[in-house]
Amino acid sequence: MSAPLRVLVVGQTPPPFGGQAMMVQALLDGRYERVELHHVRLRYSDDMDSVGKFALRKVAVLFATILDVWVARFRHGTRMLYYPPSGPNMVPVLRDIVFLCAVRPFFKWTVFHFHAGGVSGFEPHLPAVLRPFFRWAYRGADLAIRTAPQNPEDGIALSAKRSIVVPNGIPDMRGSVVEGTAAEGGPLTILFTGVLIPSKGVRVLLEAFRQVVAQGADVRLELMGRWGDPAFQGECEGFLRNHGLAGRVTFLGVMHDREKLEHFAGCDIFCFPSHFEAESFGLVLVEAMQFAKPVVSTHWRGIPSVVQDGVNGFLVPVEDPAAVADRLLRLVRDKELRLHMGMEGRRIFTEQFTLEGFRRNMEEALSGIGEQD
Repeated sequence: MSAPLRVLVVGQTPPPFGGQAMMVQALLDGRYERVELHHVRLRYSDDMDSVGKFALRKVAVLFATILDVWVARFRHGTRMLYYPPSGPNMVPVLRDIVFLCAVRPFFKWTVFHFHAGGVSGFEPHLPAVLRPFFRWAYRGADLAIRTAPQNPEDGIALSAKRSIVVPNGIPDMRGSVVEGTAAEGGPLTILFTGVLIPSKGVRVLLEAFRQVVAQGADVRLELMGRWGDPAFQGECEGFLRNHGLAGRVTFLGVMHDREKLEHFAGCDIFCFPSHFEAESFGLVLVEAMQFAKPVVSTHWRGIPSVVQDGVNGFLVPVEDPAAVADRLLRLVRDKELRLHMGMEGRRIFTEQFTLEGFRRNMEEALSGIGEQD
């Protein structure tokens, strides 16, 4: 058997605990026969509050990371660069341009894994003098990977030689915590997980929840995640007070590991009405599906690759609280529908979104480049 292909993975690992960082860690933790992974950690941000924001410290980190990549390239003999490009925002795109122009010439192959979608359309937003560097940095990768077929085809737009879809996957944690549902006649729990910002659908969800309660439903709402900014936190808390909902809604904050799993396992419905600019998959949906929970989400980016409308949950248009409320009410009022959709979600998870499947597909994709050479 030929020697495994040596790949340098340059990417963020937790903390912070975003979907991209978690999937990079999941890739690195795998055991493979055809590829040998080495890692240079991106360390621009250690908490979600600083992600995508400029700080002078990050400039020093950028050049230190470039040096680390140069050293790792020759120390380990890695001929392939694996890199997850940023989303379509100015600061991370400028960082990517500097980084990729500095390191790509030292590798025979480049693989871009687009966990955040849409960067291919960002070139017109740059000053004209920077556009040639944008093309030099991003164009012509040997392989482009996106997480769902509905996501922007960044690889094709950036002239990648090959573009494929590899769905994310997570370890199956069912059975590791106690599962629960509402007691007969008791309140149902609706759970949301994500950064608490408008584009994740938080404002939409709160209005939908108000409408559900107004219809007489006995429900509680839990929101897990950090606030994006104090002003939005104040707006949301004021909305709840004005409508007499503060006693029905709990802001859980950031949770990890067992504590996080217990809330997924203990809810009755998972709701994620996102229209986030860089959304590409919605890993939290899969986390709920592993525990057989029905989901309500949106026709947005890669989310329909996870949620099959009418099968394991419902999909609604973005920024449509009335539609979210309508689907939540259907699930609240029909226990059999909740159970059926939850079990369908569990089936879809085991067939399509396991960690083993993700690692198998990634090994096939990466090793295939070297074999074709």
